[in-house]
Amino acid sequence: MNPEDEEVERREESTEFVAADSARAAPDSSREGYRSGYVALVGRPNAGKSTLLNRMVGEKIAAVSNKPQTTRHQIRGVITRPEGQIVLVDTPGVHQPGYLLNRRMMAAVHDALEGVDLVCLIRDAAAPTGNGDRFVLDLVKRAGKPAILLLNKTDRLEDKRKLLPLIEWYSGEHEWRGVVPLSARTGDQLEDLVREFVSNLPEGDPIFEEDELTDQPMRTLVAEMVREKILHVTGEEIPYVTAVVTERYEEVSAELARVYCAVYVERPSQKSIIIGRGGARLKQIGTEARRDVERLLGHKVYLELFVKVEEGWRDSPRALHEMGIEEREP
Repeated sequence: MNPEDEEVERREESTEFVAADSARAAPDSSREGYRSGYVALVGRPNAGKSTLLNRMVGEKIAAVSNKPQTTRHQIRGVITRPEGQIVLVDTPGVHQPGYLLNRRMMAAVHDALEGVDLVCLIRDAAAPTGNGDRFVLDLVKRAGKPAILLLNKTDRLEDKRKLLPLIEWYSGEHEWRGVVPLSARTGDQLEDLVREFVSNLPEGDPIFEEDELTDQPMRTLVAEMVREKILHVTGEEIPYVTAVVTERYEEVSAELARVYCAVYVERPSQKSIIIGRGGARLKQIGTEARRDVERLLGHKVYLELFVKVEEGWRDSPRALHEMGIEEREP
């Protein structure tokens, strides 16, 4: 292999963290009282977990959609403050598993709960309480970890007094370290949540460097952004049957990255929907995703998308392995 090929391979396999402006002063972790740890974000689909993660980190590192099962992996975001460091673990929405894909997603939730210092149950405060909410609550209780209740989407409540019976019911069901009503979409009361997180984490040095925002490789982040745009552009036509894999990621120079992503669907008719008439939809998906990736990287990106038909991929161990959705013990 010649030196140029070695350099391309090194760049393609790069898993460097997404970093913030490293010019900020690093926290003084040597002082007494500095706290750090992992916090799992757990809730029903559409509770706002990924929106909260992106808002707290300050960058889009998780796909956001109003459709269930948008998040399929554990995605970690890092928030570093002078008083402590919070590592948020965004998990798939809690749901009853059906396909092998769903079972692996739920296994990822259980895996996350075992490895964190604090659990944050996120509840859509504007939605009525249902069996799914009770299922999530039971999951948090069985985890046996310190927990915070977050009542999200308060911006949708005209009368904030409607929060009171919700708080009363949850308080009667479990002992919470704190209860925080907020809006992840607007950022209202976000600093209150940061303080609650830090105060309930163990004392210790930072887990990540101060300028690191996530431990996810750029390959994963790009795939997340592409799939988010697919859900946005196709509306209700392609709700859950797509998967995106970054097959090639190459940093050509400091000013340009070339990225090639495969979009998997289960039937030829779904492929036609994503491509659209004359390729219009696929072009729109690619354009919107490229803008987000360029915003994250801070330079130009060449993004090319291919649509492939893989029948029954949601129940295929081989296909899920290739997509990075690995088997975990629940």
